[in-house]
Amino acid sequence: MRRPVPDPIHAGEESVWDYPRPPRVEPVPERVTIRLGGVLIADTTGAVRVLETSHPPVYYLPFESFVDGALIPTEGSSFCEFKGEAAYFDVHGGGRVVRRGAWTYPRPARGFESLTGGVAVYAGDMDACTVGDELVTPQPGRFYGGWITSSIRGPFKGEPGSMGW
Repeated sequence: MRRPVPDPIHAGEESVWDYPRPPRVEPVPERVTIRLGGVLIADTTGAVRVLETSHPPVYYLPFESFVDGALIPTEGSSFCEFKGEAAYFDVHGGGRVVRRGAWTYPRPARGFESLTGGVAVYAGDMDACTVGDELVTPQPGRFYGGWITSSIRGPFKGEPGSMGW
């Protein structure tokens, strides 16, 4: 399948088609928050984001930035060719439970050690996820966990017809 045509970008914007493969991890200077069940379950200025070609950034927050009881380990795992084996959490907040709504890499592969202790969530399953003061839009589809902000341009992996990208 042919690579799609990237959306045009303007000053201050990023194209996911300029992100590297293999992915890169970088610190996030903005405050990142997550709400579930009407309550704040995570708040940090210590997040990192993973940038990978065709994907909106995936944000990883330090485990300690989640309130006690928000993350409960659950069964199952998945494997990323770059980051290694992921473990999952059920996410609890304000009386809501999202099964397998978050994941971590307990022993990330070489080059991704900065993800140790970091937890990512599916934004579409939460009430709200923010970067700075901006509410994020979840990456299309349920397989990937990227967060789209107004400065990120696609098209994005996960949209209909993107499986072969």
